[in-house]
Amino acid sequence: MTANTPSFSPDPTKRGLFGNIRKMRELTLILIIVGLFIVMSFASPYFLTWANMKAMLLSFSTEGIVVVGMTMLLIVGGIDLSVGAVMCLAMVMAAKLFVLGMNPWLASLSSIGICSIIGLIMGNCVTRIGMHHFIVTLAFMGIARGASMVITQGTPISLFSLPPEFKFVGQGTLWGVPFSIIIFFVVVIIADYLLRNATAFRKIFYTGSNERAAEFSGIRTKRIKIGVTVLSSTLCGLAGIIYMSKFGAATPNFGVGLELNIIAAAVIGGASLKGGEGTVFGAILGIALLSVVSSSLILLNVSVYWQDLIKGLILLAAVAIDHILHNRSVQQG
Repeated sequence: MTANTPSFSPDPTKRGLFGNIRKMRELTLILIIVGLFIVMSFASPYFLTWANMKAMLLSFSTEGIVVVGMTMLLIVGGIDLSVGAVMCLAMVMAAKLFVLGMNPWLASLSSIGICSIIGLIMGNCVTRIGMHHFIVTLAFMGIARGASMVITQGTPISLFSLPPEFKFVGQGTLWGVPFSIIIFFVVVIIADYLLRNATAFRKIFYTGSNERAAEFSGIRTKRIKIGVTVLSSTLCGLAGIIYMSKFGAATPNFGVGLELNIIAAAVIGGASLKGGEGTVFGAILGIALLSVVSSSLILLNVSVYWQDLIKGLILLAAVAIDHILHNRSVQQG
């Protein structure tokens, strides 16, 4: 590498300062979650019940699938504001195709495929045209939401005739564990392993850490960005189908504001808005924390308006901490 060529860490996830900070943040999140569990066990007799634990797992397991894609996007230097709308569109398209007579499995695969195409279009807008992820995904948030309204004419689609084997995806249990939670763990374990060990996924960190240096080293950064964007939208499609199976219906206003929870979870878990940093495990801890906070506020009869305020403050604090840590890392080398 020449003197004029930018350099970057051979492994952005194992740099001394940020590696320690990320471990500290994940440990801190675990301690906070454990602390909340202890406090809430005294504050409410219903918190540590199996029914509440199951409800919390179900509430963040499907969103957790989307958080995986968002985390990778943040690592590569992007962001996706369309996740809620794309999930909704997947539900609506699959439901409409089923009502028109298509097999529910084929309808679901078709919808997930369309979500992948949406990701492909967004990725090309970013890499070929040079648009920012923020603007592109903001536009597609409106496009996907509008398409859902057009398909449904603003009316929910009821799916009472879904076959039992399809409903099993969102409503069934295996060995006493809800099947949707099993899907969530499978996705998380695979994604975490690939992000830590697979060469192709390691390039996501290199691209987000220093895109120009990554290009000089032979990494096709545009392909990486497109691939991650497609993956994110595909996971949104999968989550949308799980929700459709769970509720047995598709509503055109589903997932409004969901992107706030998803981004907050990823950032709280250590993903940097500057790119190059983040882990799947940390992001899952982030969404687990938000789920525990939401459950606690509900059990304590806190107004829903205060709940949104508190979540917003948590996101603000997470972004502020991320900004401070990033600036310190730059100053120290």
